[in-house]
Amino acid sequence: MHWTPDTSAGDWLRERLDDPWNSTMHAVVPHGFPAYARILHPAIVRSLPDRSVPTHDEYDTMTEAARQEIFDQFVDAPATWAETSSAFGTTLHPLAQWQRIVRTPTDGDWRARISPDGREFTAPIEGELAPELLAVIATHLVAHTTTPDAGYAALWEGRGGLVGHMGHGPSRAFLTFSDDPDHQALLDRSIRDPLNNAFRTQTWQEGILSREISEGPRFRLPNRDHVLFHGAISDFAREDWILGAPWRDTPAEQHGFTPSAQSPTILWPDDHSWAMVSEIDYDSTIVAGSPALVAALCADERLEAFAIRENADLTWDADEVNR
Repeated sequence: MHWTPDTSAGDWLRERLDDPWNSTMHAVVPHGFPAYARILHPAIVRSLPDRSVPTHDEYDTMTEAARQEIFDQFVDAPATWAETSSAFGTTLHPLAQWQRIVRTPTDGDWRARISPDGREFTAPIEGELAPELLAVIATHLVAHTTTPDAGYAALWEGRGGLVGHMGHGPSRAFLTFSDDPDHQALLDRSIRDPLNNAFRTQTWQEGILSREISEGPRFRLPNRDHVLFHGAISDFAREDWILGAPWRDTPAEQHGFTPSAQSPTILWPDDHSWAMVSEIDYDSTIVAGSPALVAALCADERLEAFAIRENADLTWDADEVNR
């Protein structure tokens, strides 16, 4: 794919959105498609093979050595929403909301909840798809468009140092440590540098994308600005699609991190036969398209997907089944 400054290609989608304060999914998902699918992002379950996860009160009474021994035994694994609802004795349904199925108290933290059987469930990542999960979804998307080699990927500009900016400090900081006392002193001073930034001249701070792209036109939606790319959407059907993405995070790789790339926030083909939306505040991805596409997604055992109706409410308080 390649960056495109012609953001008018997304006008059709913007015209199908509701007011951003609308309570239905159409604040971010376009109207006008015959069918919609909701694909749930996987959670993480943490367990101890031979015992329950200790409660917070139990942790407070442990020595550091005892805590470390427990941490060393933890096993993390992906968890479906079906597995989660079963553990908490709640009901999974197309409009289920995470905080409801993990029985979060009014003043509780829904991000990490311990089930009655002692396992700890961590909430799904919002607005992001793992490369292999996107590849599974994309295999169905490309099979239901006449233009698999031509489409658009819109990336929300606010994630992960994607774009550069004029400022005092870098878009991201990669912390390093050294045994050399002089070098470490230099690093320590650099950490304190923000205190002096108010007296410095702003300079260009590099992001993942080039300055031309960073300063270029945006595909603007209500409350969200995106960088737009055009090219073969069939590329996303490969699990290694990140290796060819022009927004691949090469600066992080230079600091020893494994290859990575932000998953598209919105994806659509030139023929407008469908649209995929991974809204940054959603723990699920919505696909709008044909009934055949939605049926294929829901039938794929690698996905946890439900058909949902147009005008579905996916706000945090919409789960009326698990109140």
